[in-house]
Amino acid sequence: MQIENDLATEVIGASITVHKTLGPGLLESAYKEFLFYELFKKGLYVEKEKPLHWYIKKLEWIAGTGLI
Repeated sequence: MQIENDLATEVIGASITVHKTLGPGLLESAYKEFLFYELFKKGLYVEKEKPLHWYIKKLEWIAGTGLI
Protein backbone atom coordinates (compact mmCIF):
# COMPACT_ATOMS: atom_id res chain seq x y z
CA MET A 1 0.00 0.00 0.00
CA GLN A 2 2.93 2.35 0.63
CA ILE A 3 3.99 2.16 -3.02
CA GLU A 4 0.53 3.27 -4.12
CA ASN A 5 0.56 6.14 -1.60
CA ASP A 6 4.00 7.28 -2.76
CA LEU A 7 2.92 7.12 -6.40
CA ALA A 8 -0.28 9.07 -5.67
CA THR A 9 1.77 11.71 -3.83
CA GLU A 10 4.10 12.09 -6.84
CA VAL A 11 1.21 12.38 -9.32
CA ILE A 12 -0.71 14.88 -7.18
CA GLY A 13 2.45 16.93 -6.65
CA ALA A 14 3.14 17.00 -10.38
CA SER A 15 -0.48 17.98 -11.05
CA ILE A 16 -0.22 20.88 -8.61
CA THR A 17 3.02 22.00 -10.26
CA VAL A 18 1.33 21.95 -13.66
CA HIS A 19 -1.65 23.95 -12.41
CA LYS A 20 0.51 26.54 -10.62
CA THR A 21 2.77 26.94 -13.66
CA LEU A 22 0.17 27.06 -16.42
CA GLY A 23 -2.80 28.46 -14.52
CA PRO A 24 -6.45 27.92 -15.43
CA GLY A 25 -8.19 28.19 -18.78
CA LEU A 26 -6.02 26.22 -21.20
CA LEU A 27 -7.02 23.25 -23.29
CA GLU A 28 -6.76 19.85 -21.64
CA SER A 29 -4.05 18.87 -24.13
CA ALA A 30 -1.69 21.53 -22.74
CA TYR A 31 -2.07 20.24 -19.19
CA LYS A 32 -1.70 16.64 -20.38
CA GLU A 33 1.59 17.30 -22.17
CA PHE A 34 3.09 19.24 -19.27
CA LEU A 35 1.94 16.61 -16.75
CA PHE A 36 3.54 13.92 -18.90
CA TYR A 37 6.79 15.90 -18.86
CA GLU A 38 6.66 16.46 -15.08
CA LEU A 39 6.06 12.76 -14.39
CA PHE A 40 8.87 11.82 -16.79
CA LYS A 41 11.24 14.21 -14.96
CA LYS A 42 10.40 12.40 -11.70
CA GLY A 43 11.51 9.13 -13.28
CA LEU A 44 8.02 7.68 -13.63
CA TYR A 45 7.11 5.55 -16.65
CA VAL A 46 3.92 6.89 -18.19
CA GLU A 47 2.05 6.20 -21.41
CA LYS A 48 -0.30 8.54 -23.25
CA GLU A 49 -3.71 7.86 -24.74
CA LYS A 50 -4.00 4.09 -24.60
CA PRO A 51 -7.13 2.53 -26.17
CA LEU A 52 -9.59 1.07 -23.69
CA HIS A 53 -10.85 -2.42 -24.51
CA TRP A 54 -14.20 -3.42 -23.03
CA TYR A 55 -15.72 -6.87 -23.23
CA ILE A 56 -19.48 -6.75 -22.71
CA LYS A 57 -21.72 -9.73 -23.42
CA LYS A 58 -19.08 -11.39 -25.62
CA LEU A 59 -18.61 -8.23 -27.69
CA GLU A 60 -15.38 -6.26 -27.75
CA TRP A 61 -15.64 -2.48 -27.65
CA ILE A 62 -12.65 -0.24 -28.20
CA ALA A 63 -13.35 3.15 -26.68
CA GLY A 64 -10.98 5.50 -28.49
CA THR A 65 -8.33 6.55 -26.04
CA GLY A 66 -8.06 6.81 -22.30
CA LEU A 67 -6.34 9.29 -20.00
CA ILE A 68 -2.45 9.63 -18.74
